Amino acid sequence: MAWHYQTPGIPDHLFKRLPGIPLTKREARLLIISALRMEADSVLWDIGAGTGTISVEIALLCPQAQVIAVERDEEVADLVRRNCAHFQTDNITVIEGNAPECFTQIATKPDRICLGGGKPIKVLLSEAWQCLRQGGRAVAMATNLEQLYQLSEGFSELQARNVEVVQAAINRLETQGMRQVFAAVDPMFILSGEKI
Repeated sequence: MAWHYQTPGIPDHLFKRLPGIPLTKREARLLIISALRMEADSVLWDIGAGTGTISVEIALLCPQAQVIAVERDEEVADLVRRNCAHFQTDNITVIEGNAPECFTQIATKPDRICLGGGKPIKVLLSEAWQCLRQGGRAVAMATNLEQLYQLSEGFSELQARNVEVVQAAINRLETQGMRQVFAAVDPMFILSGEKI
């Protein structure tokens, strides 16, 4: 098994990658997983799964949970499947299709949603929210001010409760030539809210 620990935080280099396909960095994943507040048998929709890092981490942490990884691109969906096989997860289903249109293909409604991106992100949040069960949580990431504004406005219009916004500014020690420097890791905002 590629990761035999009971804690989150799989190093980025252990995931299979494709050039140009985003990977949610380990430190950001820790914050996102915390914000999701998974229960043992939660149903998570990971919308815009990308490399599948969040889906894999959740599947390993919550083996009784059902994880639905939604990805529009066939090659990227195959990458998610390869990472599922690499980490030997059996509780992830990959749905290949454009969100939000593909939501009708998913039989099980979520009680957790992780929104990794997509355009327009406010529409995706609203459509996913309609599928979210009462008492469920949605977590979304913004990497620029436009997304932050759209998500903030979206959570407000949806009357989400217990909204939290975290700005993640993470630095890692890296060797550059003969020196070691701290390099920024994908600054982002993580927004979460509950449907009550």
